[in-house]
Amino acid sequence: MLYASGYIWHFFAFPDSANSAAIEELKKQINDIVQELNLLKEQQALQTVCLRGTKVIGKCFLADPVKKTFHAASDDCIAKGGSLATPVTGDQNDQLYSYVRQSIGPEEQIWLGVNDIVTDGQWVDQSGSNVRFKNWETEITLQPDGGRSQNCAILSTTANGKWFDENCRAEKASVCEFNIV
Repeated sequence: MLYASGYIWHFFAFPDSANSAAIEELKKQINDIVQELNLLKEQQALQTVCLRGTKVIGKCFLADPVKKTFHAASDDCIAKGGSLATPVTGDQNDQLYSYVRQSIGPEEQIWLGVNDIVTDGQWVDQSGSNVRFKNWETEITLQPDGGRSQNCAILSTTANGKWFDENCRAEKASVCEFNIV
């Protein structure tokens, strides 16, 4: 035992290049462990989200029935590590529609992560990329029809998952999505 403590004393009292290299290696290992721990925490949080919400291919959806503005709902999703739900296929839109009916209600509307705030008529997702998949209601009301006063998109359960443009200051429920790696 004395030898071990003597070695430790020597290690710190007389640092040399070998000791410095060993210290750097230990720092690197600690940093790697912290990164791995954070990744595990993230995965565990995502598992919890998926258990509380619903899982679709490549994503988890988690409903928030509390009605708030588009920007408040978006900020809440980002704070949870996700973003407002943005279906990129008809199948994802159908799954989101079903999930909203079950989790929030059959006559609800939710914010989507889709807006044309920057350029009217140019609908983009939360990252600013042009939206390729759209599911506007076009048979009855010819959406989007709000011009510059309605710059945020909602999904309506009463219209079977069709999209409408809406004033971003309106208060709606929301669904956050989390990508599963």
